[in-house]
Amino acid sequence: MSRVAIIGGHGKVALQLAKDLAANGHQVSSLFRNPDHVSEVAATGAEPVVADVEKLDTPQLADLLSGHDAVVWSAGAGGGSPERTYAVDRDAAIRSMEASEQAGVRRYVMVSYMGAGPDHGVDPDNSFYAYAEAKAAADEHLRRSGLDWTILGPSALTNEPGTGRISTGPAQDGSVARSDVAAVAAEVLEQPGTVGKFIEFINGETPIREAVASQASV
Repeated sequence: MSRVAIIGGHGKVALQLAKDLAANGHQVSSLFRNPDHVSEVAATGAEPVVADVEKLDTPQLADLLSGHDAVVWSAGAGGGSPERTYAVDRDAAIRSMEASEQAGVRRYVMVSYMGAGPDHGVDPDNSFYAYAEAKAAADEHLRRSGLDWTILGPSALTNEPGTGRISTGPAQDGSVARSDVAAVAAEVLEQPGTVGKFIEFINGETPIREAVASQASV
């Protein structure tokens, strides 16, 4: 059993991840902003922690993360203004990494997206540009950190039922169910060989455990 903190705990991926982890005997703390969501988060089996990571500084975040074995970042501004996108997806994410290091929580899993990186190729006039830039900066900071990181790069997300099967690799056409993204996040926490890996994936034909193991061995 381990203690896992999920940041962005009311998101669809995070809610499913909390259920998956709790069902496997892990202790889960889910951090989220809106107190109206306490009962929904508690129903997953996680401990609800009302915390606005956009406003908390690094020491405050470190206090919340202390005592955990792993952190999963699954938060996001959700397509708000560019200013808020940078504030959450870049700045708050980076503070959470620094807080993890301060709290002695070495394992960190970032939910990013397929194609993320400095060479994302998104036009500055595109509404997606701020998100692409924010994720590029956050992911790069994570790579340079002293954390045991894994970055997940799912393709376009859907609310379809999960299949339990994915195809890994960059630049694939397709989508992936949010519940399968949660399953991948849970699985990489079980496989230490995924440390230092950027795993891009869509729904495919390979069982998630097998697909993650193949990435861990690369």
